[in-house]
Amino acid sequence: MTVLSWVAVVVIFLTIAALVKRMETRLVLITAGLFLCCVSLVPLNGLDAFAKSMTKGSLITAICGSMGFAFVAKYTQCDRALVHYLASPIHGLGAFLIPVCTALTYFVNIAIPSAAGCSAAVGSTLIPVMLRAGIKPAAAAAAVFGGTIGSYLSPGTSHNAFVANMAHMEVMDFINFHAPYSLMVGAILVVGIFLVCFFLGDHKGSEDAKVDESKLQKNDESFKPNVIMALVPLVPIVILVVGNMWIPAIKMGVAQAMVIGAIVALVVTRSNPSEFTKSFFNGMGKGYADVMGIIIAAGVFAAGLNASGLIDVAVAALKESNEFARWGGSLGPWAMGLIMGSGDAATMAFNEAVTPHAAEFGMTTEGLGGLAFLCGALGRTSSPLAGACIVLSGIAMVNPVEVVKRTCLPVFVAVLACALLMV
Repeated sequence: MTVLSWVAVVVIFLTIAALVKRMETRLVLITAGLFLCCVSLVPLNGLDAFAKSMTKGSLITAICGSMGFAFVAKYTQCDRALVHYLASPIHGLGAFLIPVCTALTYFVNIAIPSAAGCSAAVGSTLIPVMLRAGIKPAAAAAAVFGGTIGSYLSPGTSHNAFVANMAHMEVMDFINFHAPYSLMVGAILVVGIFLVCFFLGDHKGSEDAKVDESKLQKNDESFKPNVIMALVPLVPIVILVVGNMWIPAIKMGVAQAMVIGAIVALVVTRSNPSEFTKSFFNGMGKGYADVMGIIIAAGVFAAGLNASGLIDVAVAALKESNEFARWGGSLGPWAMGLIMGSGDAATMAFNEAVTPHAAEFGMTTEGLGGLAFLCGALGRTSSPLAGACIVLSGIAMVNPVEVVKRTCLPVFVAVLACALLMV
């Protein structure tokens, strides 16, 4: 390794330290990337990467369209209606509420792909139900937290669009590729969290169990759910699945499906058209600022690593055996997700820098890219720093560490299963 490569290693550790301290993710990645480009005497490489990442058309349309629809679903309360109808039939299941609530959250997270947003919507409804059934608060929060990996299967998840674009695939084709593994991960967490909670005696109840009433969904008179409202969040997903699998005549892109879903929401709820439109475009702007912002920053960081020569060293090492890539692509993003509470930054950087070289060490781009993003999200699902965990812990009024005690073992089993089976 050259001196520049060792400098890059030091910068990586400093970057991780800054992210662990919750410094602004985009600022940290861009600063690290530009610094490496400058010391490598190619400062324009970082700026070129910034400009190139800003205009990735397929990513922008999928991500911004999905976020626009997500804001519309929240504005019209269609997401709340979906949770309301899914939660209604599960009263009286006792200890089996734990796996049922994990599975329900997994399903809802496909339609509401934001982990924190899904946690707020689902947790405020399901956690009180579980507490009334005698389930301890930490277990109730863990049951919902474990289900927040369902966004794997959502066309609106940024990683699906990101890896699909890199692999020159349609988003739905990439989802079809990793769907069996995503469902496998969901099954492992449903069963694993239940077993851990059962072993800890969480089904025996707690006399001190209570929820933070201020964080529950209010029973305001304006909220009048109906079945049609509850189905609206599923409209874009149904269009994309049916169009790609059975009826080619209605096959379309993610953004187009999200716009149709938004129009359906407007018609069904008869919302104020002006406020409705503002909500949709506010969501699109939020999608570019938050999600595309991390992708742009990760691109600059990857450009810096390339300029330093560290990526060439890593690729040369990975060519010796795909076992290194298998475990690096799984345990690396998982560990970063665990440490930082978010798998996005580390996974984006890994996929931007290493995954394009997958063929050089006997793997496919979609295989290694999918492995990294699944394991990065699993790392987040075992981190007490994750936004979703903090939201759920607040609702259940329990320490976040107690919540992840119930998720970390099943999550690690799922990571190992992905590493062994996906590539």
